[in-house]
Amino acid sequence: MAHPLLAGKPGDIQLLLGNEAIVRGAIEAGIEVVTCYPGTPSSEVPDTFFRLSPEGSYFFEYSTNEKVALEVGGGAALGGALTLTTMKHVGVNVAADPMMTLAYIGVPGGLVLLSADDPGCHSSQNEQDNRIFARLAGYPVFEPCTAQEAKDMTREALLLSRKWQQPVMLRTTTRLNHLRGPVELAKPRVPASAGEPEKNPRRFVPIPAVARVRHAELLKKLEEIRAEMAASSFNECSGQGDFGVVATGICRAYLKDALDELDLHGKVKALTLGVTNPLPETLCADLLSSVKRVLVLEEGEPVIENELRALAQKQGIAVEILGKGFAGLTRLGEYETRMTKIALSQALGLPSAATPACAAPASLPQRPPNLCAGCPHRAAYYVVRQVYGDSAFYSSDIGCYTLGILPPLAMADFLLDMGSSVSTGCGFAKASGKPVVAFIGDSTFFHSGITGVINAVFNNHDLLLVVLDNHTTAMTGGQPHPGVEVTAQGHNAAQVSIEGVLAACGVREVRTVNPMNLKATREAVEELKNMTGVRALIAREPCIIHARRILGKKPVQAAYVPEVTDSVRNCLETLACPSFKVVEGGVIVDETTCTGCMVCLQVSKDIKARKRGAK
Repeated sequence: MAHPLLAGKPGDIQLLLGNEAIVRGAIEAGIEVVTCYPGTPSSEVPDTFFRLSPEGSYFFEYSTNEKVALEVGGGAALGGALTLTTMKHVGVNVAADPMMTLAYIGVPGGLVLLSADDPGCHSSQNEQDNRIFARLAGYPVFEPCTAQEAKDMTREALLLSRKWQQPVMLRTTTRLNHLRGPVELAKPRVPASAGEPEKNPRRFVPIPAVARVRHAELLKKLEEIRAEMAASSFNECSGQGDFGVVATGICRAYLKDALDELDLHGKVKALTLGVTNPLPETLCADLLSSVKRVLVLEEGEPVIENELRALAQKQGIAVEILGKGFAGLTRLGEYETRMTKIALSQALGLPSAATPACAAPASLPQRPPNLCAGCPHRAAYYVVRQVYGDSAFYSSDIGCYTLGILPPLAMADFLLDMGSSVSTGCGFAKASGKPVVAFIGDSTFFHSGITGVINAVFNNHDLLLVVLDNHTTAMTGGQPHPGVEVTAQGHNAAQVSIEGVLAACGVREVRTVNPMNLKATREAVEELKNMTGVRALIAREPCIIHARRILGKKPVQAAYVPEVTDSVRNCLETLACPSFKVVEGGVIVDETTCTGCMVCLQVSKDIKARKRGAK
């Protein structure tokens, strides 16, 4: 039986996650190629395409990183295929090189880049606003605010990209990606290539002489797009009066709720922008010239606010524009309805509309992110800390293992971006003269760690690299990567060996261990510690969730505490496995979460042995 996203008929209404609605919109557009690198909040988009791929009429791949994903997608679009490439906002940094050039040369088949931004840093190392990236590169931008719009805008953006032969950005935010709402389906378009690929080096090979011409063509094309999008149904102006509001993205939903709650619908002029680049200048100028005061609601940077200020100055429009810094409107984090009501009330001189913010009762226990019970990273961290202690600095990377920052493990001293642990660790070691241990996950190693290893070997750096190989891309949902043995679709016949890659990079000293075997891991770490140069430890054991879901492994035993001794308390304090529970009268192990890895037993014995040795 076909999946509902594929089998749904025109007029059907489905309750969809925002990310699922994006998938349906692409299917309705007749998508032919989907490439990605997974990353929250975008992950459900490619994961859904992956699940549907056996039934779908498109090609799908989990690419090695975002740059590769956009290059494969760009190549497909150059070959005539309607293409969607997905990533989270920081992934666009990785993909920036092909992103910029694709705008110059164009995409005959059509290409939409999904940038899932993360205001508030729910799962990211920054909250950059990629509307700025889109303006730098010259990408039209669609910003949905409902599940219905997520579907409709995805379809529209893909079809317009093919029509314009220009790449388009679909910019979402965490709130939109993860909301759920009713979506009315439309008729899917039958996938069809844009035609026979064209051989035209004077367009598609941007040597300087070509690039200069193509840049001018891009600017001309963007003005044509601006004129066409001026009449877009995704931009709407309603209401009357001498006070105006301009809202973009998810803020349009907050504005609607605030107007409802303040009984202001129709009493203020509201301009809601779903297509925000190029800015619909005529529509915006009409609003600015018809009111005395305008409030701009946009999360992130003052992108639209600054463009409105420039437009008002250019056209000599005397209007007061309120934005960042007014009534608590900030460049930080997410907006919400309460904040919008307060800003509207202050701008209009209405009585305070402040209402208590939603907050969890103080009595509820806090639950910070933590490494899972039975996570092999915890065992690896424990051993490395026992060997190196505080004498070393620990260079971390992006993945589940970043949670090693938490005490008592405390195994992260600095972090920049995906794949940075090797290169940053090398620079830190060179500058400080301190020993550095760099941690990187298996997926991140393939994503962007390899070039750092090559650089480290070539430049004779001194570094211990620990590759935490848990057989999957765990943090974003268990997606496959080139080094996995088994995927959800079965055995990976094209598995790439991490040992082989390290050897090819010139790393001569490599040890592979199961980190759950603390004795063997300790011996390997101590041996590598006494060496110099670039050397590597591969700590290989499946993620416990991957082992259950994909490998079919289930716990066959659980640890227990026969009596609470000093070694038990010390184990709790140094290992901090979440299956341990402190209860009145002692410590117990929660059998419902214990995976039976027995690392705690080894730690307890290790502590006892060290105490005997000290005596």
